[in-house]
Amino acid sequence: MSRKLELIVLAIILIFAVLFIYMSSTTDAEYGGADGEAENVINEITGGTYEPNAKPLWEPPSGEIESLLFGLQAAIGAGIIGYFLGYYRAKSKYEKEPEYKGKKSPEGDRQSL
Repeated sequence: MSRKLELIVLAIILIFAVLFIYMSSTTDAEYGGADGEAENVINEITGGTYEPNAKPLWEPPSGEIESLLFGLQAAIGAGIIGYFLGYYRAKSKYEKEPEYKGKKSPEGDRQSL
């Protein structure tokens, strides 16, 4: 990595760290999901008379398990996406090599009797 790129990355990390520390120390905001906000808006609009059409088949016993399952789902999805991005990048890289261009398929290398 070039020295200039290292300095840029370091500057970006420092900016985000300073902003995070500043926001964490000056506000008492809780970080919550959008689901809770949507529920509050629906209750305001309907006056609390809204009944959901469907109920979940299973609810995790705690918020920690729910977060674990969400993180696991995100990790599996990222792994699948990363695999295919790496696969197609490597495939295009090897197809550009001169040794690869002459080969069409493994069956084409066989000599007929």
